[in-house]
Amino acid sequence: MPVKNRFAELLPEITAWRRDFHENPELDYDVHRTAGRVAELLRAFGVDEVTEGIGRTGVVGVIKGRSDSQGRVIGLRADMDALPIAEKTGVDYASKNPGVMHACGHDGHTAMLLGAAKYLAETRNFDGRAVVIFQPAEEGGGGGRAMVEDGLVERWGIQEFYGMHNMPGYPVGSFAIREGAMMAATDQFDIVVTGKGGHAAKPHEAIDTTLVAAQIIVALQSVVSRNVDPLKSGVISVCVVQTDSTAHNVIPQVVTLKGTARSLAPEVRDQLEDGIARIATNTAAAFGAQAEVQYERGYPVTMNDPQSTVYAAEVARSVAGDVNTEMAPLMAGEDFSYMLNARPGAYIFVGNGDTAMVHHPAYNFDDNAIPAGSSWYAGMAEARMPLG
Repeated sequence: MPVKNRFAELLPEITAWRRDFHENPELDYDVHRTAGRVAELLRAFGVDEVTEGIGRTGVVGVIKGRSDSQGRVIGLRADMDALPIAEKTGVDYASKNPGVMHACGHDGHTAMLLGAAKYLAETRNFDGRAVVIFQPAEEGGGGGRAMVEDGLVERWGIQEFYGMHNMPGYPVGSFAIREGAMMAATDQFDIVVTGKGGHAAKPHEAIDTTLVAAQIIVALQSVVSRNVDPLKSGVISVCVVQTDSTAHNVIPQVVTLKGTARSLAPEVRDQLEDGIARIATNTAAAFGAQAEVQYERGYPVTMNDPQSTVYAAEVARSVAGDVNTEMAPLMAGEDFSYMLNARPGAYIFVGNGDTAMVHHPAYNFDDNAIPAGSSWYAGMAEARMPLG
């Protein structure tokens, strides 16, 4: 595949972009330096249209093919934001921003799509328009939703979306994908338990909120084990237990629980939300306490369109040979789901080798994955919009 040869040539240049992004990570929507650099490079490549400020700080570039006989428009997306983690990689291009690092490889995703944009602007071997999308705030900020709500689909007439993420543990440059549910819906909940505070030596005069909270934590696990179909997936994790007192001898008046609920199907999502509220309120009532539950729905399920998955796998196969098309779904979330809810498309993983897992302070993107990733991005535009 000629794309692979070109990206081997471009590897030092793309690697330099990636390491510059790595050295200068930015959080959430505050990706002004990164977005500015992306826009600067796209213009230098000769991209036909470059628009900044979509979804607050997103960047969109349009590359016109040699012809446009069918009115085809394909969207290719990468994320730009980093994480609030102190870096422990020891590399000479480590983060210069204390407490912030590219611990998920978004620097690599951005660089790979920039490489694809450079190639597509050089060659234009397709019939239609390739829209390259650089998104802020994937790590919890909902930048994908913000870009869609800002008119991404309608303004550029995007018909299909394709996105990619690196995956530690898979061989460098290999690919994995599945049709249907690829990543989970990611919701969060707060449970505020109110009882009657008191002296720890006189528990009979209090309503012990720590005991009530402990019972709720244990009972919540029954929602998945006893309400959800065993052949379907659900996760409830309580991750924070916070009392209004830190004293050793005080029964607190209030205990707050915070956690996450993950699911791969709409009916399971409903069961988790209903079950958390039911268990928390009724358990608290059984002890004479009260529980107030706030449940917030986050990213939807990342759902790969079946036919788009076939297209994505075919291009990956042309780049890397064999492709795993039956990878297990992940219970992590991804806001590319908002784009896939707006138009059909697919999300694929590219191998990052034997590295630390994403969101770990020792994680680093493997630059050797760049030729494969850039080839796939560019290949999707050429395959979905072939020249006649």
